[in-house]
Amino acid sequence: MTHGNEKTDKKSASPIWGGRFSGGPSQLMQDINASISYDKTFYRQDIAGSIAHATMLASQNIISVSDKDAIISGLTQIEDEISTGTFTFSAELEDIHMNIETRLVELIGAPAKRLHTARSRNDQVATDLRLWLRDSLVNLDAMLMALQSALLDKAETYADTLMPGFTHLQTAQPITFGFHLMAYVEMFGRDRSRLADCARRMNESPLGAAALAGTGYPIDRHQTAGLLGFDRPMANAMDAVSSRDFAIEFMAAASICATHLSRLAEEIVIWSTDRFGFISLSDAFTTGSSIMPQKRNPDAAELVRAKPGRIIGDLVSLLTVIKGLPLAYGKDMQEDKEPVFDAEASLSVAIAAMTGMIEDMTAHAEPMRRALEKGHPNATDLADYLVSALNIPFRDAHHVTGQLVALADEKGCALEQLELPEMQKIEPALGTDVLDILRLENAVAARTSFGGTAPSEVRNRIADARKHYLDSQ
Repeated sequence: MTHGNEKTDKKSASPIWGGRFSGGPSQLMQDINASISYDKTFYRQDIAGSIAHATMLASQNIISVSDKDAIISGLTQIEDEISTGTFTFSAELEDIHMNIETRLVELIGAPAKRLHTARSRNDQVATDLRLWLRDSLVNLDAMLMALQSALLDKAETYADTLMPGFTHLQTAQPITFGFHLMAYVEMFGRDRSRLADCARRMNESPLGAAALAGTGYPIDRHQTAGLLGFDRPMANAMDAVSSRDFAIEFMAAASICATHLSRLAEEIVIWSTDRFGFISLSDAFTTGSSIMPQKRNPDAAELVRAKPGRIIGDLVSLLTVIKGLPLAYGKDMQEDKEPVFDAEASLSVAIAAMTGMIEDMTAHAEPMRRALEKGHPNATDLADYLVSALNIPFRDAHHVTGQLVALADEKGCALEQLELPEMQKIEPALGTDVLDILRLENAVAARTSFGGTAPSEVRNRIADARKHYLDSQ
């Protein structure tokens, strides 16, 4: 956009704050100052806050009941106009607050001009953002619960399906696919807890704090807080208008959640490669190639994997805006909304996509089992057997097991394929029972400690998780 001679443009004073000014802002100033392009997102919350404010003003005899009724009727009509797309937004009016108030004046006249009594756009926008984010947190929690439900269903289906467990992306120990998925159930449970903590801490009302110092009108901030579903009004007016830590806390929690989603997305990408073949996704969550007709790309997972880049960036963006601001309000804080909106939208679509992929995913037991034939995943079970059955100190057992692993590597076979006599050349005390220990199914079934990979224990934890995360809601 070209702004050539804007500095010399003569414009009329702003309809919002023009009493102090003889001329209006340049087009460039208007462009950088206006926020209506994005803060119209919370028009419902702005209208709800205004209705609560008008109700309180009337109950405190600050405005008449007839003015209050006219205001609420007009605001209800405006909400309908915006929701149906017939409302005309104006950048000259800067923000959602003044767009709504100006239209209210057009509809009901003088009573509309009484609405802004005992409040400022400073406390108004802080209230709107808290209300909007509170509603969004409810939706995000429901989405995460649906994701947990999908994971629990898959974990139950594949509670007995053996696969390698990895450390350093190297074969470590045999586990089940259901056990692996249950790890994410717990991770997303903690994400829900963080979002719930955020919702609890932010559920205080800034409304009535006015510009920064409160007001001399006999308002009742407890009433407006109650009408809007807040637990209480914020205790310090300056803090109420200048704090954005609730938004920062949300984006921090969103960043952690997005990171968890990204880790699962990465595993889906790896598992679905032809090198692994552990899972497959249908056409619903894959795409093809414009040049290679054989390709099936896990693009949904790859896009989820990328989302933390945006969400963490949103967090850093707002932290950077807030970090050096003196109290109370600065126009810099107008930059709070776009990062919050973007983080919420990015997290929502990532959760929805992941839920869809988990529901769509098919696990393939044979490739998982074949992968267990490499890397000697039962070596730890052999060492544990030497300790528990033969009373060999663990460090010695570790050494003996390493020798047996080296023998298997030399012969090009798995540990369980070694003959007992050749194993006894390394450790004479070994008996025939070691062959049962080395069976992969037995190695998995033996890990019955709380939270272990034994199918029986996995099913116990699935039942607990359903009660804790789903049935208790």
